[in-house]
Amino acid sequence: MARRAAAAARLLRRLGPLASEPPVRGIPHTQYEFASRTVSSCRRFHWIPSLQRPPHGPRTNVETYEGKHSANMASEVQKRTFGSAATHIQRNPAYSELNSDDVSYFKSILGDNGVVQDEDRIAVANVDWMGKYRGASQLLLLPKNTTEVSKILSYCNTRRLAVVPQGGNTGLVGGSVPVYDEVIVSLAGMDKIISFDNVNGILTSEAGCVLENLSTFVENEGFIMPLDLGAKGSCQIGGNISTNAGGLRFIRYGSLHGNVLGLEVVLADGTILDMLTTLRKDNTGYDLKHLFIGSLGVVTKISVLTPAKLPATNVAFLSCNDYTSCQKLLLAARRNLGEILSAFEFMDHHCIDLAMRHLEGVQNPLPASQYKFYVLIETTGSDESYDKTKLEAFLLRSMEDGLVSDGVIAQDISQASNFWRIREGISEASVKVGAVYKYDLSIPVEKLYDIVEEMRCRLGDNAEVLGYGHLGDGNLHLNILSSKYDDSTLAQIEPFVYEWTSSQRGSISAEHGLGLMKAEKIHYSKSPEAVQLMASIKKLLDPNSILNPYKVLPQSVL
Repeated sequence: MARRAAAAARLLRRLGPLASEPPVRGIPHTQYEFASRTVSSCRRFHWIPSLQRPPHGPRTNVETYEGKHSANMASEVQKRTFGSAATHIQRNPAYSELNSDDVSYFKSILGDNGVVQDEDRIAVANVDWMGKYRGASQLLLLPKNTTEVSKILSYCNTRRLAVVPQGGNTGLVGGSVPVYDEVIVSLAGMDKIISFDNVNGILTSEAGCVLENLSTFVENEGFIMPLDLGAKGSCQIGGNISTNAGGLRFIRYGSLHGNVLGLEVVLADGTILDMLTTLRKDNTGYDLKHLFIGSLGVVTKISVLTPAKLPATNVAFLSCNDYTSCQKLLLAARRNLGEILSAFEFMDHHCIDLAMRHLEGVQNPLPASQYKFYVLIETTGSDESYDKTKLEAFLLRSMEDGLVSDGVIAQDISQASNFWRIREGISEASVKVGAVYKYDLSIPVEKLYDIVEEMRCRLGDNAEVLGYGHLGDGNLHLNILSSKYDDSTLAQIEPFVYEWTSSQRGSISAEHGLGLMKAEKIHYSKSPEAVQLMASIKKLLDPNSILNPYKVLPQSVL
């Protein structure tokens, strides 16, 4: 009991005066200035009622076409073309090859600046940010509005030129880059905010808006985006919707299916489908927008419901001795924190070690001892005093019950940013090791960590296995790190990881999508009848299969 009391005292200790906190180097300069202003406005006190979710998110090594990301980064480690078993696909001979007449037509509708043939700029768009998937496109198109997207697709459909829509290119399964010579259509130029209803919190924007920019905009209006990702500094809202991205706020606000109110979509033949409603209720016919939250068309405009920005946010970084304690802590958090619980993230100690080695400027909040698991809990509410009392009582009770071994509560925006930087930076840190095999799985919570331990037994010293993710959603990110991509390591991982997940009635893609990596693996999560119905819908909306070919569905059903 004395040990637990001491641990409780450590949990509530003040971590140092605000004035002595160094800048968090993981935050871009202008965002750190914003963070500093937030702290200054709060003055000095133990809890921080106006501490909002740190606005940086790790900017992964992804940038837009004019940014810092270089395709040369991909050559630093040995790469395998697709990085996953059974993804060696032949180019479909039914597709035409690009010629000078095609380029001339695109210039006639987009102008010279909207048609990119520069090899360096195209090289960036041809490769994903991990350097794992690489295409051979010869053309990058930059439309500025929906009409131009429509003309592009109508022409490509007639000519049977395959097309890859591209947002921020932050995906993890090869969905946003060409496989062969598909024409790349970037939505980056369609980045206007159209309107905001500050009574109902409804945002309408073009699809190329960067998520972080939208977050900043709505926060200034007193709201927040229902979606938050580590890559928010680069990813675009159209890509988020087209892949049905999940993220860090899922436990509180649910999926995009529940928050997207309307869409404007361009079909493969150029048809503009206007479903851009801002209505909360509309029970007329089929709700077609859900077909496009996760592929099937090019999203050009969106309307999304944004929750109110609540004034009191607190972040705790905790340690647990075993995975069972993590599960029990989640249950206790749901029961005792209830409506103020906004994030529940877990990491094993391998993740923390990786972050400390490869993320610049981060500090281990619990450096004194080595623990097996770590949990980040965030609460967001409207009453500072109530939330403070509720969280404090929950944490003390959890320590007394032995669920939590040690922990700290962020005392300012810098410390909260450090906590989140560790969690969000794991993916970024993993690619600095060399080769990384990433798996995004939905598994019943009680079984979620079993696959991590089994994979360690299979691989031994040949690779480092990490487990982390959104425990509140039953979503595991399984990362397997090696010095290089090779067939022998891959054969140890696949198809075992998919077979194991299927045996638990889990999903082989919780939030990353199927893309190219898992298109041929969909049968591990979906029945043949369901896959066939999906193929029928795809054929109806894209009969020539020009839109992002080789992705999502097996080639055999198309």
